[in-house]
Amino acid sequence: MSNATAVNFGFPHSLVGETDHWLVLVRPKQPTFGSLVLVCKEPAQAFSDLSREAFEDLQVAVGGIERLLRSAVNYTKINYLMLMMVDPDVHFHVIPRYEGAREHGGETFTDAGWPGQPDLGAAVALSPEALRALAEKWRREWRAA
Repeated sequence: MSNATAVNFGFPHSLVGETDHWLVLVRPKQPTFGSLVLVCKEPAQAFSDLSREAFEDLQVAVGGIERLLRSAVNYTKINYLMLMMVDPDVHFHVIPRYEGAREHGGETFTDAGWPGQPDLGAAVALSPEALRALAEKWRREWRAA
């Protein structure tokens, strides 16, 4: 199950993992390496509209995300941003934070905002092929709590 927000972030090609209520997607524009989007499957456009089950399942999704990114990115901090200004369905931008740079697939990913707020405008846009390859790699490594 998906919604317009998930599709806008490349679903199903960007899918890393899912739980009963959440989709975990590679963010096509990477302000830092490992940036994801966590999209609720429920038809909700306000955080308070989520079911109790979705809130409980959020812990499962976050546990899976943090295990994956700890291994794949070795982040120092992680930011969960609920912006919902363009895409209306409940979702978070998951931005792993680190000092310095990370290399992947011939690209360099710096955290331009470190140690302050993330600089979402300084993102590396993944090609469709790179997005699919990264999603496939991390899908093999994904496991929710």
